[in-house]
Amino acid sequence: MENWHKKVSGALQRALLPIKGKRMSSSRFVITVIGLDRVGIVAGISRVMSEHFVNIADIRQTIMGDLFTMIMLAEVKSEDFSLPAFQEAMTAVGSGLGVQVIVQHEDVFRFMHRI
Repeated sequence: MENWHKKVSGALQRALLPIKGKRMSSSRFVITVIGLDRVGIVAGISRVMSEHFVNIADIRQTIMGDLFTMIMLAEVKSEDFSLPAFQEAMTAVGSGLGVQVIVQHEDVFRFMHRI
């Protein structure tokens, strides 16, 4: 299922990439983090966000038994922001923490979750 999600997400992101100087309608991202709870998840995720100058606009986090879940609405103001580099860094920190991290541009997230 994870591979399917990556393929669909990647295809949608490429389809929504700026064309001839046009930009996506938003500079916001939806970040989901899921895995077994442990010390340092929030610290590790927020460290990578800070390194990429990504701000947390809204955050919801809960622990259900030993399962950690977090969803964030994040935003970036930098013109030279690289979504692929940010996604790669978030995936890497998630792997190190034993959690799955998914970063989706808000436009992609909204497109994928239309009813």
